Amino acid sequence: MGLRINDIVPNFTAETDQGAITFHDWIGDSWAILFSHPKDFTPVCTTEFGAVAQLADEWAKRNTKVIGLSVDGVEEHKQWKSDIETFGGASAGFPIIADQGLEVSKAFDMLQADYYLSENPTPADSQTVRSVFIIGPDKQLKLSMTYPMNVGRNFAEVLRALDGLQTAAREGVATPANWTPGADVVIPTAVSDEDAKAKFGDYTTHFPYLRMTKLPE
Repeated sequence: MGLRINDIVPNFTAETDQGAITFHDWIGDSWAILFSHPKDFTPVCTTEFGAVAQLADEWAKRNTKVIGLSVDGVEEHKQWKSDIETFGGASAGFPIIADQGLEVSKAFDMLQADYYLSENPTPADSQTVRSVFIIGPDKQLKLSMTYPMNVGRNFAEVLRALDGLQTAAREGVATPANWTPGADVVIPTAVSDEDAKAKFGDYTTHFPYLRMTKLPE
């Protein structure tokens, strides 16, 4: 059965280009983003890792650790980071998991349990290893998305989704379509009108089930 929203994510020990980690311990009390790639030295993935590196200050502001994953080894990761930093114009300070045995990819349901790589694999052999997992400090999966090989991920959207998740968790609200920080939020239907008034003050009722408000400054 696949990994689902609110499941505790698998714990594992793995080698990275920055040394060995145990995943839950590495997350600690932070939020975490695991973003996976089918192979080092591939064009789309290089641009994506560069984009993640450029957002280092934004991840830090949100108490969020980021970690990459590829099915190549530690030495390849270290060499690839030079290209990532050159292209992205930023230091790639995050670790990259060396998932040569596919244990993590299988644990996160990116590959079938009986899958194996051929002796000289190409990116096509592990192309489903192109996912993003946002994980809360409680070690629960909060959001996941998977992209094909030929469409680069939008990490501005990953950042926006992270903001939405953190706002929802902190304020007890939901966020509507195309929400960005500062925009109106949705009051959950489980909150009575009386409690909504006490908590949020003024709000707009579009339908009995759709009430929106601004969060207090």
